[in-house]
Amino acid sequence: MSMPEQGLEKKPASLSINSPIGSLEWMEKLRAEIEEAKRDWLNAKQFFEYAVGDDQVDYAVYAIISAEKRYEMLLRMAKQSKQWPEWWGV
Repeated sequence: MSMPEQGLEKKPASLSINSPIGSLEWMEKLRAEIEEAKRDWLNAKQFFEYAVGDDQVDYAVYAIISAEKRYEMLLRMAKQSKQWPEWWGV
């Protein structure tokens, strides 16, 4: 199995720079970031299942931890926003 191609697509600019926190544009970017972070986390967990050898296992563990931390951080940002109750299902 080949290494996952993570981070090759262009990422949106930082959430806090382009638009004010809590604006509709900011919320949509945050929602997209959360979905991407969840996908990355699930992909990292899947890669771990197929990792062979010490190097791949080390990489997979690092990828899982990093993706999970990013996902949790983005969820905290969403929960702190005023619109969080509208985000059920994320």
